[in-house]
Amino acid sequence: MSNFTDQADRISHEVAPHPPRRDSFERKVFRGAVIVLATAAAAYVLWVLVDVLLLLFACTLVALILLTITNAVRRHSRLPFGPALALSMLGLLGLIAGAFTFFGATMQGEFAELAQRLPLAWADVQARLQSSATGAAMLERARGLAPSGQTLVNAATTALAAVGGALSGLAIVLVGGLYLAAQPTLYAGGLLRLVPTRSRTPVAETLDAITVSLRNWLKGQALGMLFVGVATGLGLWLVGVPAAWAIGLVAGLAEFVPYLGIFVAGIPAIVLGFGQGTNTGLWTIGVLLAVQQIQGNLVMPLLQNRMVDLPPAVTIFGIIAAGILFGVAGVLLATPLTIVVLVLVRRVYLGEDKHEVLASADAPPAAPPPPTARGSEAAVH
Repeated sequence: MSNFTDQADRISHEVAPHPPRRDSFERKVFRGAVIVLATAAAAYVLWVLVDVLLLLFACTLVALILLTITNAVRRHSRLPFGPALALSMLGLLGLIAGAFTFFGATMQGEFAELAQRLPLAWADVQARLQSSATGAAMLERARGLAPSGQTLVNAATTALAAVGGALSGLAIVLVGGLYLAAQPTLYAGGLLRLVPTRSRTPVAETLDAITVSLRNWLKGQALGMLFVGVATGLGLWLVGVPAAWAIGLVAGLAEFVPYLGIFVAGIPAIVLGFGQGTNTGLWTIGVLLAVQQIQGNLVMPLLQNRMVDLPPAVTIFGIIAAGILFGVAGVLLATPLTIVVLVLVRRVYLGEDKHEVLASADAPPAAPPPPTARGSEAAVH
């Protein structure tokens, strides 16, 4: 599949250049006013349609995942693009179906056990706290902060509505991602045709840098999610925490948002651990801390060669900012959105070359090609 730079070169050769034309002062003023008004109107429309744009961005991520798998299949089998994409889709669906079939009954039992044991474990923790004056005071204060029944009903109703919206959004994202992956050249060419001729090559190079950066982040994030899920489930199982693999599954899936997996899995794991005894509870905390430290200080640095090097502070504040601006969808897409913003800053504001931006990709960047040899840029991909 050709990249954005190849598309830009092809379009530039297809479109005949227009001769330069001198404009009068009045025409220039009128054009400037129209540009300002159009920019303000476009900014307003984009803000109103921000949810649609986030949905489109999520579809693009799904398409990127499918295209990455498809390109890997083509490299090993030399199949045409269409059959390779179909094989990738069938293989991915088969893998998901097989995982749910193989682990479905086990996971169902684990989650049922988790739902059954959590109230009992919490009651046991309450009994232990009641045995001391400090613990009794903490419980009394916690009861004062507990929400009312109507508040819980409203929260449950809101949560169910959110789940329904999330499921419908997930279906749209999957279908939209499949359509984008099926005809990437069509959509890439259409996007580049909207760009003025003089700016088409820089824009294409920026889009190439964003694509490669997102692809490498997805690869590293998938490995990180796998490590967190397996390590959390295995560690909790070894120390005797019930429903360990269910907690590990939740931790691995939640790790799509960096640093979230351990925190999401930590509360039920600690409650269940202390429900089994003080020693088990302390071992549970130790397992969670160990997984978090190994993930942050060993696994992720080893994966930096296959993903964008995002400083932890930038990642955390990017998640907070995206959550404030766009809500839950912003939190889920915060890290890839941060990657896009960083690439744009490096390309537009700092003026870095595409090869400098891709210096943290999965291979050392190639030397910049001469101006007449655009085709060699595909080697970066």
